Amino acid sequence: MYVGTLSFDLLLGDVRSLKEKRSVVRPIVAELHRKFAVSAAETGDQDLYRRAAIGLAVVSGDTGHLADVLDRCERFVAARPEVELLSVRRRLHSDED
Repeated sequence: MYVGTLSFDLLLGDVRSLKEKRSVVRPIVAELHRKFAVSAAETGDQDLYRRAAIGLAVVSGDTGHLADVLDRCERFVAARPEVELLSVRRRLHSDED
């Protein structure tokens, strides 16, 4: 069994309140979950309205499939016009760790 995680550090575009931030971040998290069948959540910077941290995790029995899903998720977030992807941290864990 393998677990892959991604941590995204995002800079939000023209956002002036936490309410506007939620209207940008929630659809991204929901689409990651729906489109790629991963667990995703806003994981940090909740009190900053122009920054967001999103984390996701996926479990697979095959490292190739795991890498493919993580790659597609990263491309999806990077392609969003309303956010700027500042950094991505990728981790792969096995049940032997």
